[in-house]
Amino acid sequence: MNAAGFPLLSLLTFLPLVGAGILLFIRGEEAVVASNARWTALWTSLIVFGLSLILWFSFDKTTADYQFVEQMTWMPEFGLGYHLGVDGISVLFVLLSTLLTPICILASWESVQTRVREYMIAFLVLETMMIGMFASLDMLMFYIFFEGVLVPMFLIIGVWGGARRVYAAYKLFLYTLLGSLLMLLAILTLWYMAGTTSIPELMKLQIPRNMQIWMFLAFFASFAVKVPMWPVHTWLPDAHVEAPTAGSVILAGVLLKMGGYGFLRFSVPLLPEATEWFAPLIFALSIIAVIYTSLVAMAQEDMKKLIAYSSVAHMGIVTLGIFVLNHQGLSGAIFQMLSHGIVSGALFLCVGVVYDRVHSREIARYGGVAKVMPVYAVLFMGFTMASVALPGTAGFPGEFLVLVGAWQVNPWVAFFAGFSMILGACYMLWLYRRVLFSRISKDEIKHLLDLSPREWLTFAPLVVLTLWMGLYPSSFTSFFDASVTALLARHEAALALPRLAGM
Repeated sequence: MNAAGFPLLSLLTFLPLVGAGILLFIRGEEAVVASNARWTALWTSLIVFGLSLILWFSFDKTTADYQFVEQMTWMPEFGLGYHLGVDGISVLFVLLSTLLTPICILASWESVQTRVREYMIAFLVLETMMIGMFASLDMLMFYIFFEGVLVPMFLIIGVWGGARRVYAAYKLFLYTLLGSLLMLLAILTLWYMAGTTSIPELMKLQIPRNMQIWMFLAFFASFAVKVPMWPVHTWLPDAHVEAPTAGSVILAGVLLKMGGYGFLRFSVPLLPEATEWFAPLIFALSIIAVIYTSLVAMAQEDMKKLIAYSSVAHMGIVTLGIFVLNHQGLSGAIFQMLSHGIVSGALFLCVGVVYDRVHSREIARYGGVAKVMPVYAVLFMGFTMASVALPGTAGFPGEFLVLVGAWQVNPWVAFFAGFSMILGACYMLWLYRRVLFSRISKDEIKHLLDLSPREWLTFAPLVVLTLWMGLYPSSFTSFFDASVTALLARHEAALALPRLAGM
């Protein structure tokens, strides 16, 4: 229980599972079951989102301490327990997860017509895993939720995806699972050294330098795939292309943030010397990612694949910001993860809108869409501008802070990272021009209908957040400012301790 005696985080984490359990007992004709499943899943996710707003309004932004903490012993003889809590970093990712889930359910309202109940169950289970991962203060619990995310996402892609869905689902599963097995070895090593898997307790552990290097590589194998960093990014374009629209939204919006969150939660504070030692390598991989994947994005003829490669480039900015190890870089990386979750999710929804009408993602199949869908064109333009970091939109503050932080460490790193913003503007505006402003050459485009009320409702919160984060970023940075300060202080204090060279 937390200090208030109310297990809010447990309720947030497991209420979606309750909704999934209710769906299992729905009976009747297929159409009735599908309708009831949609409404049950939507109301469950909206209730969870409403509860998550309590975190937003009740959170104390002046402290870096964990809040809403719940702790119970599970296997005390092994140092294992049930431990939940949020700080200024994780609370925002919990909110991001609870916001995007009902949006994804709304986006799937008409596009998913087969096995609707099972589809909604998968999304509710996925929500539980995402919230549990961000709220876990026990490393074993974190690992269970971290890996548990794979199961519903594997099913969402493998069952409701495109023509090559099975290939994409297995590629996603194998890439991420293999990397995470090394992380499990690192967790077991930490448990052996400290006798506990409690994250706050493990942060007090002084790990020998040589051991830090091996453990950093073990964590890196898992987190780098999840980000994803170059060259272990190849699973992402396939997963995005084959996933249903809502699957792409949650994949880009939340699941790509798991790796960055892992670096922030474990690698930087727990392995300070290894983090400093590997930082130049991370810079090199991040710069390669932002430039190479931007160039690859320019050559794409599939809208989803282009946006998928742009996500790799944006997450390269995130990893760069994390490892510059100053306040501006870390703050920018966190803000960029949050804004990318909103903007990239909205861009995939934009693709889904026209795909539901034309049943094609090929850029060449479109042209002149703005003439028949003017409202859609305005929204798409807004999210495109946010993606290329136009000031006043959500994409600008995070990238600007990362560039400022990188400049303090190495101006050349900042230069190459800034060059990626120019490339991003090139491929995103190229996409927009070809889809929206070319002449109408296909008869099917002439008869497209603009956004429906349901689609309006789906986009509305994303529009508000895109402008809110761009015009008033301090309302978000204030949440994690104290946590970033404490993280850097802990990192610098650990570096100042006498070095332990061996075991």
